[in-house]
Amino acid sequence: MSMTIGKWRRLQQMASPRGTFSVLAIDHREPLRQALQQQSTSPIGDDAMADLKQAVVHALDSTCTAVLLDPETSIGPCVTSGELGGQTGLITALDPGSTGDQQRSDIGIVEGWDVAKAARVGASGVKLLLYYHPAAADAPQRQELVRTIGQACDDHDMPFFLEPLSCPADEQGDPLSSDERREVIVESARQLVPLGVDILKAEFPVDVSEQTDEGVWCDACEQLTRASLVPWVLLSAGVSFETFLRQTRVACEAGASGVMVGRAVWSEAVTLDKVVRTQFLRGTAHDRMNRLHALCDGLARPFSQVYRQPLAGHEWYKAYGMD
Repeated sequence: MSMTIGKWRRLQQMASPRGTFSVLAIDHREPLRQALQQQSTSPIGDDAMADLKQAVVHALDSTCTAVLLDPETSIGPCVTSGELGGQTGLITALDPGSTGDQQRSDIGIVEGWDVAKAARVGASGVKLLLYYHPAAADAPQRQELVRTIGQACDDHDMPFFLEPLSCPADEQGDPLSSDERREVIVESARQLVPLGVDILKAEFPVDVSEQTDEGVWCDACEQLTRASLVPWVLLSAGVSFETFLRQTRVACEAGASGVMVGRAVWSEAVTLDKVVRTQFLRGTAHDRMNRLHALCDGLARPFSQVYRQPLAGHEWYKAYGMD
């Protein structure tokens, strides 16, 4: 597959020299605010959210290839404070974050934020979270949102990470079984990736609480690799670190290009006071992210195995961006 020089350069900024992704995700908002609120008798404002996110980024910036942040509570503080180093890629969320509730699956875009502003602030990529079921009545409308964002990303040479979260076709429906989950995740990749997506941020395509056979895990991940026309990275979805480490190994051996990991690395920090939190982040969380990075860089499929390196002939720049 071909790619513009601008998108290629930005992918390089978010990947290891080998071309794999070990992305730290901390763009969480309302579910994180609720978790912090359980530890406090005072209302949790944006400053408390920003303090936690700066602490996580400060401790783990050197262990990852890029960081996923949100415009409301983390991009400004992490960039201006210097906690996010210039050598680390910045991915910005376009969505306001997971609701944590399948009964509330309308996501949309953060008000006052878009791909153009992400490009102006120096982002290397953008991410859109989208609850999706291929058979849902509103699937065409959600496809149109993906197509619109994909076009905006093309206009700005901005890599587009899409995060489809599986859900019942009917918001009032029963939770998906492991087999249904696999079918929805794979079919969502088939339907949505061709609409302008550059990197798929995918759920593990098996419910590991129902299915413990790693052979089935591998088969499902290989099926997802075949279904996705673009590189895919694995999200952690709040599972334990040891479970996610196993999922990562299986996914990378089956064709994933890395991970975009959040709570599996840093979730305990939410419940700790600042002194103990710092010790945890510099110790346990740092070690976790290092282990994931080493695993991804050793086993994951580089993005260059999917995308062809752009060619730049003589005076290529004169026509660049004019097609």
